[in-house]
Amino acid sequence: MKPEVVFGLEGAAWSAMLVSAGGAVLLTNAAAQEFFGLSPDGGEVQLAAFWAPENGSTATDFLMLWEKSPVALTDLKFRPAVGAMENFSTAIALLNNGGNKWFVLQLLPHLEKPAAVPAESAIEFKTTPTGDAALKQKLDCVLQLARTVSLDFNNALTGVLAHTSLLLGKAEPDHPWRHSLLEVEKSAARAAEIASELALFSRQEKEARRAPACNLNAVAGRCVDFFRNAHGTRFTWRLTPERSLFEARVDEAKVQQALTKILENAVEAFAANATGQISVETRNVELTQATQDRNVRLTAGTYVCVEISDSGTGIKAESLPRIFEPFFTTKKPPHRGLGLALVYGIITNHGGGVAISSQLGKGTSARVYLPAEKTFVLESSGTDKSLHGSGTILVVDDESLLLTMSETILSEFGYHVLTASSGQKALAILSQPATKVDLVITDLVMPGMSGRELIEHIRQADPALPIICTSGYVMAEDKKVGAGYLQKPFTSSELLLKVKSVLASAPEVD
Repeated sequence: MKPEVVFGLEGAAWSAMLVSAGGAVLLTNAAAQEFFGLSPDGGEVQLAAFWAPENGSTATDFLMLWEKSPVALTDLKFRPAVGAMENFSTAIALLNNGGNKWFVLQLLPHLEKPAAVPAESAIEFKTTPTGDAALKQKLDCVLQLARTVSLDFNNALTGVLAHTSLLLGKAEPDHPWRHSLLEVEKSAARAAEIASELALFSRQEKEARRAPACNLNAVAGRCVDFFRNAHGTRFTWRLTPERSLFEARVDEAKVQQALTKILENAVEAFAANATGQISVETRNVELTQATQDRNVRLTAGTYVCVEISDSGTGIKAESLPRIFEPFFTTKKPPHRGLGLALVYGIITNHGGGVAISSQLGKGTSARVYLPAEKTFVLESSGTDKSLHGSGTILVVDDESLLLTMSETILSEFGYHVLTASSGQKALAILSQPATKVDLVITDLVMPGMSGRELIEHIRQADPALPIICTSGYVMAEDKKVGAGYLQKPFTSSELLLKVKSVLASAPEVD
């Protein structure tokens, strides 16, 4: 048995067990032994012995449903050693080692009441009917399982991506396996995105302790510009910043990621081709017992609030209590139900909170609260001139939102920007005699012609042209492909600094 798996089970606060694909219980922790009446030395025990008929299938059939999911959370009933069947939120993680499939199950009891909070130090209203304490336990449950399987999961992804990259490098453009290899690479990269999202749950340190003071007006403004440019005139965008907004000590990139997730949900709240309004407002808020937000639980004090509202379809009342739960979603694939859970994790790690209110058919409002520094945002007399530059940059990415974002940022800082949504379109732009490109920024994983293939074509035509690679999962080999690389998600400053650095080191061409 792997040491990290044993450690993960023994360290679990709730009942946890390791189960084979055939349903045999291989390992249990002390909490599970007490609940199910098992001896520490194990023995021949089947999961079916504790399995409730109300779960809708046999234990082994149920496990087969999760063979392709690295981590999941679902509601199940189990039979204890003493007493009636009990309901649990059950986290399930798949371990795949040398063809042997194991499942880690962790049982989290449903909480009927939130944990008590001293009246003098906290707002008495809760985010969901089951309370913040229950949600925190569910997030911790997924966090613990993610830690248990992350090493195996990331090692497997690294191996898949590395070997796929090697094979692609040796395969000719017309090789019959090339398309299949590109599909493997794309699927592995998307799995890496899931791993990256899950990894956010494992970072429980207080981010605000190390972060500098941040201008949330600027963050909100960048997010609105990004989405306004991406969606044209389909929506009416309204940005209302507080002129004397307090600063907040936060990790700017992560808070921007959280606001982006909320805005993505706002856009998706509208039916296809429907129009409407999306508003973003910032303000200073003093939370006391008399001025609390009924939908969030926070320590009394001064906060900066960013409110994002839409006039979309709204959220059903029965779904509202579960919107922050990991893996809960009312949307169709490829949505995984991690977006708002990540928002919740990012904001609460900064000592803040998130409140959601919604009316079906009228829209939704999300309010993000972050502790204020009580120092005012100083309006800049101009942008940082050290990040300005000149030249023509070709940005290549199959994600239209990322193309628009990069174009907006680079144009604002003096660059002339060309965009292409595929490798083929990029080559068409580069082949035009009148077009002089000083730098190419390309995603590595794209449908059709991949970023690596594009770079090969560019190198054949112009070996000296600087290239920056971007990817959500950067490997050691990727760092050698271009003149520089950026790992997604990246901030505007990171993008501008990388561009400035690569252009400065590029050889001059007469």
